[in-house]
Amino acid sequence: MSKFEFPQSIRSRPVWGTLEPRAGKHHLMIADAQGAEAILDVATPELMTGAHIIFIAKGTDYGDKLRALNPAQYYEGPSYEAAASRIQRVLQDAKMSTQVYLSGTESLMGQAMRECTNAGIPYTAVQTEHRGSTARRMQCVHCKGITEDVAIDPFVCSHCGLNLFVRDHYSRRLAAYQGVCIDAEDPGNVPPSKGIYE
Repeated sequence: MSKFEFPQSIRSRPVWGTLEPRAGKHHLMIADAQGAEAILDVATPELMTGAHIIFIAKGTDYGDKLRALNPAQYYEGPSYEAAASRIQRVLQDAKMSTQVYLSGTESLMGQAMRECTNAGIPYTAVQTEHRGSTARRMQCVHCKGITEDVAIDPFVCSHCGLNLFVRDHYSRRLAAYQGVCIDAEDPGNVPPSKGIYE
């Protein structure tokens, strides 16, 4: 799965764009899994002379293709958590004209976007492109626990065990969608789970 056309939704839900090369000396490119395809699509030799690519492979084999672009700096990590301190440091040291490109899953883009805004870069200045899995990063509004890669609705909170309804409401601060108890008023009355976009 590469590109996915998200259905219309509520205003809080992020709208992902398409990456385009931008003028500038410094380019921070953060991607996971199939998000590498978007970087490969926009890469030019000129862009790569000032590019710092941070890639989370998630079992894919794009690493060699990204290294072959010959970016100024390249890092490949096993998870977003492992790359987070590097992302924070790069954003802390970023020059005024640094261009930021995020591509891949909503989880990666949301968390990296949060780091960008924490570093003072407005979210409207960051380019994004969704590629790959449509699974969501969900926060249980009851226990506040985060469950990664939720692809079904309803799902069971991995922290408190409640049956949660997958809402389209998105929190930029948490980089997560919100899940609410689906059977609070009628315990055990839970509809069968189905894919989020079915």
